[in-house]
Amino acid sequence: MTIKQAMVLAAGLGTRMRPITDTIPKPLVKIAGKPMIDYALDALAEAGVERAVVNVHHHADQMEAHLRSYRGLEILISDERDALMNNGGGLVKGFKLLSRDPVFVMNADLFWIGERPGEPTNLERLAGFYDASRMDMAMLCVELEKTTGHNGKNDFSMAEDGRLRRYRDAPHDGVVYAGAIAMDPSLLDDAPDDAFNINIYFDKAIARGRLYGTMLEGHWLTVGTPEAVGEAEETIRTFRAFA
Repeated sequence: MTIKQAMVLAAGLGTRMRPITDTIPKPLVKIAGKPMIDYALDALAEAGVERAVVNVHHHADQMEAHLRSYRGLEILISDERDALMNNGGGLVKGFKLLSRDPVFVMNADLFWIGERPGEPTNLERLAGFYDASRMDMAMLCVELEKTTGHNGKNDFSMAEDGRLRRYRDAPHDGVVYAGAIAMDPSLLDDAPDDAFNINIYFDKAIARGRLYGTMLEGHWLTVGTPEAVGEAEETIRTFRAFA
């Protein structure tokens, strides 16, 4: 399967990144010379995505100006200037700008490096893994030791077939959620129109045995504080030196 549309969650306040985010939205903070959101957008474009919705709130004018200049795919804006919708409400609002076909969901401040040239990308593999007949969502996951900037905790346990459970409920074969999902927009048809956390739907999928994951190739980075910028850039320099 090729997934041709996406939603990128980019409306957060970036409070832990202050004072940097006093004057710039977190997704536009540059890591190794590249705005964080461009790592996500480039990955989507490389995987064959043609249209992406990006939600905006904090320093929304800067976000819109940057997104207008991005040429890799068509970008639509989901405007949350009036009220932040949290990640779940943001998806419900943003999905209204897309078709009913399967969709990638990504975070604007989580990205990865180190994919193998000439092989399917992480998102291409995620799209191929996703099977709507038995999955509510398919998540890209990563081993804890292949992360930089993470809090040191596993999010899920993964069975041999990829089925996921909360790590706290089954503390073995732990994995970290890497910030990318393949899903069908219809999954949220019963969702409220106001702000809510998408974790509600993670738990619903787990209860139905329909939350699955597949493993990321390469190394995953999250940049949550000003101090983490240098750590992420050092990781990228190390990977480039051995590429």
